[in-house]
Amino acid sequence: MATTTEAEIFGRIFEPEKPNLSAAAARSILRLDFRPDDRRRMNALAEKARKGALSSDEDQELNDYIRVGQLLAIMQSKARQSLKKADGTP
Repeated sequence: MATTTEAEIFGRIFEPEKPNLSAAAARSILRLDFRPDDRRRMNALAEKARKGALSSDEDQELNDYIRVGQLLAIMQSKARQSLKKADGTP
């Protein structure tokens, strides 16, 4: 049986294909982003990964950032779809 990721489970719960967020909620979600220090850390970890130099703890940390990014992408997809629906954009 195939492994199911946290992002896949969250996606089924959050249902990004159903644009039912209020415009205010959607705009709030679209403002969510990683802080600059987190972006710098992700970039440093990604660079080490490209060089094959990650420790097991760093590998786990990078995977955590990736999963959070996937969850944020799911939420923001639903937010964009909700705003399109509120604006009447097909």
